[in-house]
Amino acid sequence: MSKKEKIEINDEMSAPEVLNDEPKVPNDETPEVKEEAAPSIEELEARIAELEDKNLRMMAEFDNYRRRTNKEKLELMATAGERIFTDMLPLVDDFERALAVIDDEGVRLIYNKFLAFLDKNDVHPIETEGVDFNTDEHEAVTTFAAGEDQKGKVIDCTQKGYKLGDKVIRFAKVVVGE
Repeated sequence: MSKKEKIEINDEMSAPEVLNDEPKVPNDETPEVKEEAAPSIEELEARIAELEDKNLRMMAEFDNYRRRTNKEKLELMATAGERIFTDMLPLVDDFERALAVIDDEGVRLIYNKFLAFLDKNDVHPIETEGVDFNTDEHEAVTTFAAGEDQKGKVIDCTQKGYKLGDKVIRFAKVVVGE
């Protein structure tokens, strides 16, 4: 197809536009483009700063989440057997009552193995004999009139308390002097 035929087919277009494939850009539009680009660069820089701040906050939030979940997992692992040990404590009480009535070598052997098992799993009895009353470890069942030297001290223990690590899993029930 020749140039002449192109012009005849497309009679809405003028001849110079068809012959010249380069688009015409008026000279007066070039400065407007530059002026419009200047504010958009500032807007883009502001947007970049905003996104960087948002990214930094998200990273910090994720880091806090990771630390918190790791801490919770460690605590869960440390106290995973808490309920099992809490349910076993009445057995220890029954062994102690049995040993008070029956002085049998076999019962004493089983009791000592049971205490060794608890000790191996970081379950320890709470100290009560002659110590100051501590609400973090002791539960006062009653008070008893005693001398000035026994005031605020544990006089008797009605039920042993136990700790799993540093956590109290059963408070010691005690009689406190007043």
